[in-house]
Amino acid sequence: MRTFQLDPRLKNDCEWVCDLELCKVMLLKDANYPWLILVPMVDDCVEIIDLDNAQQQQLWRESNIVSHTLKQLFTPDKLNIAAIGNVVAQLHVHHIVRYSSDLCWPKPVWGQHPAKVYEAEKLVQRIEKIAQLLLQK
Repeated sequence: MRTFQLDPRLKNDCEWVCDLELCKVMLLKDANYPWLILVPMVDDCVEIIDLDNAQQQQLWRESNIVSHTLKQLFTPDKLNIAAIGNVVAQLHVHHIVRYSSDLCWPKPVWGQHPAKVYEAEKLVQRIEKIAQLLLQK
């Protein structure tokens, strides 16, 4: 039996927030946008259809929890939720807070602007606050 391994690119580009029942919750290290990524802790999973029915339902429950948490914390104009995976094949679902005033609006965020580095203290505070709310639900 293999143990779950997070893709090295996700490990490099994100900070761990918490683990839910199915997914790791990761914060993308780009302070331009509040941006969480759900990664199902299932070996060799590339597509949502690679999850069994119960896991698919759990993924959507956890996506719902993450979405409500982001709306509560950041009051976005829009949430962008996507499982693209063209660069990182491991299944992961992006949850990106968008504002009509953000750098890329109304375009997608990918490849538009370089990532903005979080100030260390703000990164820790953001992760703690998100984790606290997620684990309460």
